[in-house]
Amino acid sequence: MSRVKIPRIVIGGLSSGVGKTTVMVALTMAFRKRGLRVNTFKCGPDYLDPTYHQRSSEQSCHNLDGWIMGKDAVQQTFHRAAHDCDIALIEGVMGLYDGASPKGEAGSTAEISKWLDAPVLVCIDASGMARTIAALEHGLVNFDPKVKVAGLISNFVGSKRHKDLLGEALKTLPLIGGFTKQPSEFHFPDRHLGLSTAREDLVPQSLFDHWAELAESSFDLDAILKLAQSAGDFPKPEIQQDNPKKSCRIAYAYDEAFHFYYEDNLARLRSLGAELVPFSPVNDQELPEADGLYFGGGYPELWAEKLSQNKAMNAAIKKFATSKRPIYGECGGLIYLCDGVTTGDGQRYSMLGLLPGEVTMKDKLQALGYVEVELQDKCFLGEAGTRFRGHQFRYSGIELTSPVQETYRIRKRRNNAISMEGYQDQNVMGSYVHAHWASNPKVCENFISACEAHAHDS
Repeated sequence: MSRVKIPRIVIGGLSSGVGKTTVMVALTMAFRKRGLRVNTFKCGPDYLDPTYHQRSSEQSCHNLDGWIMGKDAVQQTFHRAAHDCDIALIEGVMGLYDGASPKGEAGSTAEISKWLDAPVLVCIDASGMARTIAALEHGLVNFDPKVKVAGLISNFVGSKRHKDLLGEALKTLPLIGGFTKQPSEFHFPDRHLGLSTAREDLVPQSLFDHWAELAESSFDLDAILKLAQSAGDFPKPEIQQDNPKKSCRIAYAYDEAFHFYYEDNLARLRSLGAELVPFSPVNDQELPEADGLYFGGGYPELWAEKLSQNKAMNAAIKKFATSKRPIYGECGGLIYLCDGVTTGDGQRYSMLGLLPGEVTMKDKLQALGYVEVELQDKCFLGEAGTRFRGHQFRYSGIELTSPVQETYRIRKRRNNAISMEGYQDQNVMGSYVHAHWASNPKVCENFISACEAHAHDS
């Protein structure tokens, strides 16, 4: 197997909320300022942090998830996206060893760091801390020696002197940098699902510029680049070249309301011959010419009034549904496919009405975590018995208004609880599951085949 040089480093953390995403943005822009091509990755099933990486790198950000994707797919995705970059930055998920189970490393940042043979910098919240950092250092170095912890990042320190004290307390690892506490106006905005999407109307460029400028004085950029370059040559995966028999066009919703897509899923569709055409259910008046529709997740509840009032688009999608061409919706996409949604303020808005359900937004989280799906009936995603993996993260619930086929048998990874879902009405399929097709590439192939079978139907 041939090997290639890919400078790479993981930005991990002791926990969530220690500033990993801010560090990623700052380092990405600082290295780009030096003229380097930076490619970014995010561990775990996250759609929001990658939008910050994409803005700061001006490149697509790819998710890497051990439990959902498996080792081969993680390595293939990483190589495909990073083989020609000057440095690859990989943001971790939660704490370094947090994943699908408290007793194993599956789905964790540590697992990804091993599979990529990448050194790790660990972010900590160092506020109110001094010598205790040495105890954390000891645990990080010795807990799993196969994880190459290469340095620490101390965030939320009170001053440069505070950071110097932390560095003096360390015995083995270098303190590679870290940010002092910053005024709230420099914090990235958030909402109930995490950070707000990094759209320019929500997150001004001045915030990105602030952190990029601060990185120059807060980090040893030369040392970080040297660590990334010290990573061993990366094995070049043997990737089978796809030879699409014929092409099709898939229109996918991409706007303020719908933008949660795994970049790997879109790449797989393209590799199988699909032409992907974005459109906006919020703003457009007509559908592009297409053989299938794909509605990802997002925030349709925040744009429910505009979605409901866009009569021309609603009529176009309903007409499309009568042609028997596939329509697939995930989470936010499911909400849009249903009869209506009641928002947090108690207002109800009509949606497409292609699936018989009423969705209500809740104050509390309704589902969170990894799931495995087994199809109970044949559909455009596969035969009965087909399995794939994904995750759920939602603040809404659905009440069916009439019987509908429930095609998904869902098993939760956390407690093995079983539920039925995957609402199907002929050629329309909607689910709360965000599926990752690396877990079973045949599902993507089946969706493509279904679109090709109806290519150019009207």
